Amino acid sequence: MVTHPRQGPPRAPHGPGPVPLPRVMIAAPMTGQGKTTVATGLMAALREAGHTVSGHKTGPDYIDPGYHALATGRPGRNLDPHLVGEERVAPLLLHGARGADVAVVEGVMGLHDGRIGTDGFASSAHVAALTRTPVVLVVDVSRMSRSAAAIVEGMASWDPAVEVVGVILNKAGSERNVAEIRRSLRLPVLGVVHRDDGISAPSRHLGLVPAAEREDSARAVRRLGERIARDVDVDAVLALARSAPPLDAVPWNPADEVTAPPAGERPVVAVAGGRAFTFRYTETEELLAAAGCEVVAFDPLTDPALPPGTRGLYLGGGFPEVYAAELAANAPLLASVRQAVRDGVPTVAECAGLLYLTETLDDTPMAGVVPAQAAMTGRLTLRYPHAASPGDTLLTRAGERVTGHEFHRTRTAPGACATTPAWEIEGRAEGFASPTLHASYLHVHWAGHPRLAQRFADAVHHAGASGAPRSDGATAWDPLRHHGDLEARGGLLDLAVNVYPGERPDWLDRALHDSIADAAAYPDAEPARRAVARRHHRPPQEALPTAGAAEAFTLVARLRPWRRPVVVHPQFTEPHAALEQAGHTVTGVFCRPEDGFALDPAAVPEDADLVVIGNPTNPTGALHPAATLRALRRRGRLVVVDEAFMDAVPGEPESLADERAEGLLVIRSLTKHWSIPGIRAGYLVGDPAVVRELARAQTPWSLSSPAVAATVACTAPEALPEARRRAEQLAAWREFLQDGLTAAGVPFTPSSGPFVLARPGEGLHGLLREHGIAVRRADTFPGLDASWIRLAVRPPETTRRFLDALAEVRACAAPA
Repeated sequence: MVTHPRQGPPRAPHGPGPVPLPRVMIAAPMTGQGKTTVATGLMAALREAGHTVSGHKTGPDYIDPGYHALATGRPGRNLDPHLVGEERVAPLLLHGARGADVAVVEGVMGLHDGRIGTDGFASSAHVAALTRTPVVLVVDVSRMSRSAAAIVEGMASWDPAVEVVGVILNKAGSERNVAEIRRSLRLPVLGVVHRDDGISAPSRHLGLVPAAEREDSARAVRRLGERIARDVDVDAVLALARSAPPLDAVPWNPADEVTAPPAGERPVVAVAGGRAFTFRYTETEELLAAAGCEVVAFDPLTDPALPPGTRGLYLGGGFPEVYAAELAANAPLLASVRQAVRDGVPTVAECAGLLYLTETLDDTPMAGVVPAQAAMTGRLTLRYPHAASPGDTLLTRAGERVTGHEFHRTRTAPGACATTPAWEIEGRAEGFASPTLHASYLHVHWAGHPRLAQRFADAVHHAGASGAPRSDGATAWDPLRHHGDLEARGGLLDLAVNVYPGERPDWLDRALHDSIADAAAYPDAEPARRAVARRHHRPPQEALPTAGAAEAFTLVARLRPWRRPVVVHPQFTEPHAALEQAGHTVTGVFCRPEDGFALDPAAVPEDADLVVIGNPTNPTGALHPAATLRALRRRGRLVVVDEAFMDAVPGEPESLADERAEGLLVIRSLTKHWSIPGIRAGYLVGDPAVVRELARAQTPWSLSSPAVAATVACTAPEALPEARRRAEQLAAWREFLQDGLTAAGVPFTPSSGPFVLARPGEGLHGLLREHGIAVRRADTFPGLDASWIRLAVRPPETTRRFLDALAEVRACAAPA
């Protein structure tokens, strides 16, 4: 049920009391009377007179607020009960007018014209009643005299909740006619603006040309201000504005609508701007900033790449159809956007943004990440709908409803590989969506639906830190801090996370459950230490349980002031990240795909005092011979072998975990093979002098009681048969996957691990996501690019689903 405007504004539920704000609305009996001209000129005139002015627009329009911003020097704002709800209109007015001496609100259409079928909901009169704002009517009198008074009288008396306080006569003719109109009016005439084609604004297929697209916009607004200051009694208008009663509302605050993560970096959200993308609400950026994001504008017409560090992309509205050729000519940026979207950078596109992401716009190539072609039509789509979400997407959850508006003269024709729709509107699917993309014609004011801003910001924060632009202009997340679990969120079929997909053994679940009984006491890691030592036939002083392999890497990184630490790449990035976080400069030694990612020990610099290598290596699956790893040992050098996935190799060939040698350390994780990533259980074994140093550096009680229990259980002799069974099962599943890749003609590197590194080509990672399949992007591993993906080994039925999706997306991505 909606509140009728006559019922007045909703009262603030709490707050310091009524807030004074001088304000006036410039409205009209119908569209085309000159509201924008007079309202914008009034704002400019008031500012020129020394007042701080806040400009507002009734309704969803983006263009008029652009002129208001030029006139006032402040962001233009919108007040729309349909988009934001009645209860937010007065708070948004107070928020936008903070620090202003006066607010000028421009109306929409005729004073009482609102959403069709709602008795004037979201009309100028509705907003005036909600905000108790005095109304000044602008009336085009170029073709009437006394009838103007009848129109004004009807406007003023129609709704008693609306106070019409004066009239400005626009496009006036002779003085005799003006005098006739003055005599017939009961309200004061605050100004008479005569005909002048020199102060009209140019228009095109969707109305006025936006201010950002007119080179003379600032000059035109200045002329408007001079004209209104001459022809309108600005002081009288200001006096009427000051007569407005205080507002019993609390100013809207974006920080009350969203939350930001604890203090830390502010990920960059790149927002399209320039002449082709001028439509977005100021509050959208304010909400993203309050949610901990750094909003950075870029111009799709001129910028060669997305801003450095881009982790989110917002493409608002505008006129890409006018600039299609210029947008297409900026091929480097199109490639940057295309790669970002396909790589899963959270992306929101509204109207113009949707067109920019299509395959073609009026047969002109666009970014090509939305499976549709767009074209101009002769039909205007103008609606003010309620929209429902048909499923879970980047912004929405299934069944949620929002309000929005559409205003365009284009249409999209979905291609054969259409994705999930973004909305259902009036019984029809509209737009394109996925866990990382939301592209639609529908404009939504996020101040009215702040959960959308929160979800987008959360996705941006979770995307991982961003690095510098790649050489192709696209941006990549920080390769040292990206993890596969980020890829698998949102209900996608998971081939990204290297955790064994089966059930845990009953004996392990019992051990974890029983460990909770010990939670009242500080954990004792000594049983885990003894169990690890027995597992690898070592004395206890050569073993150290850790909170997963992550703690082990951190301990090693902080162990010494390493002069030249080396990480063999491509490799799991956590050791590299830990070294850099500890302040070290890392030297990378890169294995080559043409060599099967095998290591040449001679490639490691002789002066390296720390060498870290995985075996089998994540993500390549390369199993390095033990003799190769032994050849890395030097006096004064520590060789660290990451055997996190060795337990997934049947028989554990080439393992050094049982080998006792000076300067050798082996790190293992129990989380992947035993399906307990939340427990964080691992250990290291090796040179007793090094283990002793690491134990001294370890934080007391870093292992929880469940981690201790898991370590004891998974390294016990009774666990070995199950460990072998899982390893043999993974090997069979891996063979099935590799056979499928061979049949599909997809190059891959033969693997010994529970994952396979494949090379289907650039863009396949993102296309698979659009089809509900999560795979691990591989360009975040140093030494690999976006043509590679890493696939977690899964049972055959899951692998078949992946292979079917792979065949479909490759067919869609193939050139026609």
